Amino acid sequence: MAALKVCAEKIRRRRAIRVKAVATQACRGASNGAEFVRRVAEETGLRLQIITPREEAQLSVAGCMSLFDREADAALVVDVGGGSTELSWVDLKGGGLDAKPRQFEAWKLPIRAWLSIPIGVVTLAERFPEGERADDGWFRAMVEEVKSKISAFPHAAPMRKTFDAGRAHMVGTSGAITSLAGLHLGLPRYDRNVVDGLWMQRSDCEAAAGRLLTLTAKERALEPCIGADRADLVLAGAAILQAVQELWPCSRVRVADRGLREGLLMSLMSDRQKRPRRRRRGGAGSARTVNQ
Repeated sequence: MAALKVCAEKIRRRRAIRVKAVATQACRGASNGAEFVRRVAEETGLRLQIITPREEAQLSVAGCMSLFDREADAALVVDVGGGSTELSWVDLKGGGLDAKPRQFEAWKLPIRAWLSIPIGVVTLAERFPEGERADDGWFRAMVEEVKSKISAFPHAAPMRKTFDAGRAHMVGTSGAITSLAGLHLGLPRYDRNVVDGLWMQRSDCEAAAGRLLTLTAKERALEPCIGADRADLVLAGAAILQAVQELWPCSRVRVADRGLREGLLMSLMSDRQKRPRRRRRGGAGSARTVNQ
């Protein structure tokens, strides 16, 4: 609530004309999710909309559109959150990806299959508490737990041949994945301009996870691209990523420091363009259309 009050104050100070605020898995899954949304509206003026897993996946894909390799045939967008993970299999040869904001509609993107599992970095870390030092067996247990939730999903099967033929790549969007990228690069401090859009090989991801396993939580907290807030969550994120890579192997992963919020921005831009136009009165021959 305190963080949302800061957001609301920034919005008021900048005199934002339109605001779109959404809530995801935490509010979907909490027994008092609706009550929280009501309190947020009362105390901050922000009106949160609890979106469905499908909407969340669509908006995440929309936010990552510019990172797709158009020479590939397909992409798998992995959006790792705190309470859930969304996977979206995208047909890069399908229509809809070149839409400009004026025509943009997230639900028309060529997403051939999507899956939301109620496992994110927070819930996975809570389910598998870390001991004094992380070890391979503990990490492997997390990987297998995630794989058990994904492997039974049948609807992405038509995309399997494309992945097996090496004509697909992955896009990973989450704080845990960008932290892995920063660790891989050895950055002295996190730099979005370097991380966003970075291509990593699958072996790079595994090497970064392996390095994290050699560190204690305190040592991970000292890493400049991880910090204290993610020290106990980054390995859970690495486990989720590895589980997906083992089930849907592809050699390349594109790191995205973007996703849901950028998808919301595109949605707002599209809504603005679709609003009706009206003629403004003027002298003879001076009438013109303006956005209202």
